[in-house]
Amino acid sequence: MKKLICFLIFAANIISAKAQSSCQEIMEYVKSENSGTTYINYTSTAINKVTFYDITIDYKYYYFAIVCFKQEYSYTCSEYIYQVDSNTKFNYSLHYLESAGEAFWKFIHPYNKNLNCAPTFE
Repeated sequence: MKKLICFLIFAANIISAKAQSSCQEIMEYVKSENSGTTYINYTSTAINKVTFYDITIDYKYYYFAIVCFKQEYSYTCSEYIYQVDSNTKFNYSLHYLESAGEAFWKFIHPYNKNLNCAPTFE
């Protein structure tokens, strides 16, 4: 029950304040729950890796993808969290080696409004 309350507080902060720090808190919480499953496409020019997490709170499943976008002229990446559907990991896993970018746009980006933690693309 304590986990559910913490998670709901995090989610409420994002919805009402849409603050980056709240997104960071949710990301840290999700990462603390398990190690996730990571997919890396070494030839991608935009996406370093995508890690999928599923967590259970009071017998309800929540699914997340943390996408690490490459930074230009750097060996680091910027992480963003998306709350996705239960089949997103499976769909992404079938297509990411062909094109991580296309798989991202097709299977992860449609969920960019769920947490309002995604970057804006122009």
